[in-house]
Amino acid sequence: MSKKIKFSIEFPMHASSSFLHHYLSSPDGLSEWFADNVNSRGKIYTFFWDGSEEQATQKIFKREEKVQYKWFEDQDEKEDYYFEFKLIVDDLTNDVSLIVSDFAEEDDLEEAKMFWENQIDNLKQKIGA
Repeated sequence: MSKKIKFSIEFPMHASSSFLHHYLSSPDGLSEWFADNVNSRGKIYTFFWDGSEEQATQKIFKREEKVQYKWFEDQDEKEDYYFEFKLIVDDLTNDVSLIVSDFAEEDDLEEAKMFWENQIDNLKQKIGA
C-alpha cells in the first residue's frame, strides 16, 4: 500500500466548543451526523453505514479540545494514521473553529476532502450553525 498523505481542513463553527464536543466524541453525537449509527464499548467505537461497519479506537480524548480515532484496519500500519477533530477557540473573539485531520492516498485526496466537507455540512445542519 502506498503511503498516505495527512491533510487538515478548518471549518468555522457557530457553536460553543462544549456543545460541539458532544457531537465529536460520543456515540449519540456521532450518530447524528457522521454515521447511521455508532456504538462504543470503552474506547472501541463501531460505526455503521448502509449495512457495513467499521471499528476504530478512540486514541485521544481531551474535553472541548481534541478527539482522535484510529481505524482498526490501520492498526497494523507502521505509519500512525488516524482521523482527528480539534476545536480551536479564538481568545479575542471566542470564535470556534473545527479542524479535521485525516490521511488519504494521493489519488484519493480530493475525494477525502470532499467527504469531510459534506460530513461537516451535515454536522452544521444538525446543530443549526
